[in-house]
Amino acid sequence: MSEHNHSEPVPAQGADNRIRSTEIPPLRTRFRAFLPVVVDVETGGLQAETDALLQIAAVILRAEPGTGRLYPAETHTCHVQPFEGARLDPKALELNGIDPDHPLRMAVPEREALRKVFNPVRQELRDTGCNRAVLVGHNAFFDLAFLNAAVERTQFKRNPFHPFSSFDTATLGGLAYGQTVLAKAVKAAGLSWDTKEAHSAIYDAEKTAELFCAIVNRWDEAVGRPSSF
Repeated sequence: MSEHNHSEPVPAQGADNRIRSTEIPPLRTRFRAFLPVVVDVETGGLQAETDALLQIAAVILRAEPGTGRLYPAETHTCHVQPFEGARLDPKALELNGIDPDHPLRMAVPEREALRKVFNPVRQELRDTGCNRAVLVGHNAFFDLAFLNAAVERTQFKRNPFHPFSSFDTATLGGLAYGQTVLAKAVKAAGLSWDTKEAHSAIYDAEKTAELFCAIVNRWDEAVGRPSSF
């Protein structure tokens, strides 16, 4: 993925705090110094405290220089070894198609998986001047719950994500397109969807990222880009 250098022009703002100028301020001004990062997890069940975390995918978003339009820039992913005593629901494994014991999964322990995904997010925070990452997910509470549970189990001390704030594309998709199911919302946004690829953490995260960007860009074009500063 290409890297972009972000300039920081002084925004021209009206009384309603919406930016109409061609000069686009940095991404950190768009969400109150929060950095939206799209996350999808594949798991061994529905209960974050007892069921295995099997895969994490995170998509870093950036803003195009000159336009401020959001786009998916980088995807980081890691297969995860079930923690000791983790529950593996056969129905969940059938849905996501993951064989936890497959040798080609190259899964790593939870702490190492978190490090692999969190490090590039922390770097992006430094690069953008944002204070904290905010998880973007489809039914985001689910992904955030599993992420927080893994952080708690491993006593991971440098979690870049806000512990409870999130952006939920199920809600945003319902608002923007009248659709809350990911596949339907993605199609309603005019984006492609491949059912055969669904329920892979990478594919679902990247499609959720495309959907989130489409909604934010559509809003900014129709209403004007807000600035939280």
